[in-house]
Amino acid sequence: MLGRRFLLPLLLAFGAVALPPARAARPMITDDARLVDAKSCQVESWVRSNRDNSTEFWALPSCNFTGNLELTLGGARTREAGRTQTTDVQAQAKTLLRRLETNGWGIGLAAGTIGHPDGRSRDFYGYVPASFSYRDDRIVLHTNVGALRVGEERRTHLTWGLATEAQLASNTWLIAEMFRQGEGAPFHQLGLRHWIVPNRLQVDATYGNRNGSAGEERWVSIGLRVLTPAFLP
Repeated sequence: MLGRRFLLPLLLAFGAVALPPARAARPMITDDARLVDAKSCQVESWVRSNRDNSTEFWALPSCNFTGNLELTLGGARTREAGRTQTTDVQAQAKTLLRRLETNGWGIGLAAGTIGHPDGRSRDFYGYVPASFSYRDDRIVLHTNVGALRVGEERRTHLTWGLATEAQLASNTWLIAEMFRQGEGAPFHQLGLRHWIVPNRLQVDATYGNRNGSAGEERWVSIGLRVLTPAFLP
């Protein structure tokens, strides 16, 4: 029975071709079929150090005003060669078609845009996140299938991602994923997520690289996620 339930998410993930630049709950790149709680907000922030000696500082605030529509607006500043500038400005909307339940599955829709002020270009993307819960939420699989329109290239790429959350302890999770953005080999990422205050304050750390790149495109990241109680009107 368990094997059959794993088959659908695997087919969804590997039957596609490539992943959009949107993010799920830190530290995953592959998005999940979940939203911030109704009338609540969160802020996801992280620092990513790249192999090329550049450092990215990200902050993505999100709010759920209606109960089934999560809006995100944020971006990144990047330090490279002694210069720091805004390199990404992201806006996204996300909704659910079916809510994820314990030992069940959920699916949603998301779309957004990322502007690159330094290069004066803009990308657009959309995707379908699907999540599958096993063993009373101790293992959750996430798949993404979508498309990314790269403004600078004037080309559209199919996108995909596959991620797993596995509970190691009461407040600690192991994150593993593989995803593809644009052309070239897929990327992989491995990390840990730990709740300092359950459902309110989370820290995480990851290591990632492109498959077969011998470490040339590797990165490490450290993140902080803060969630609020319901307070919006």
